[in-house]
Amino acid sequence: MPTPDATAIAELREVHRAYLDAMVEGDTAALGDLLAEDFTLTHMTGYVQPKAEWLAQMGQGRFVYHSIREEDTACDVGDDGTARLTVRTVTDATVYGTRAGWRLRLATDYARHDDAWVAQRTVATTW
Repeated sequence: MPTPDATAIAELREVHRAYLDAMVEGDTAALGDLLAEDFTLTHMTGYVQPKAEWLAQMGQGRFVYHSIREEDTACDVGDDGTARLTVRTVTDATVYGTRAGWRLRLATDYARHDDAWVAQRTVATTW
């Protein structure tokens, strides 16, 4: 039988994969469901973007994610219903009209809400 941490890690990896898949699919509705209402994305530039603005800009084609390949993943689960999942990715994206490949480290904080993991914030840096 899996330990509680092993179960939580498996759940977190699954929900995070759904998050990345929704980005690549441009599915802002699915992505919106996976993110807390006060979710923020801190871009590698340092800009902290609110959820609604990011999703609106994705819908306008300002952020188009062509592929996101995970290189490695680490997960820390707290006893308080929170977790941090850190993924190093190679991300092919068009941002404000410029397409490039980025090696991004995505650190996403999660919290349990109604028996589901919900992303609270993601901080993107390069590696």
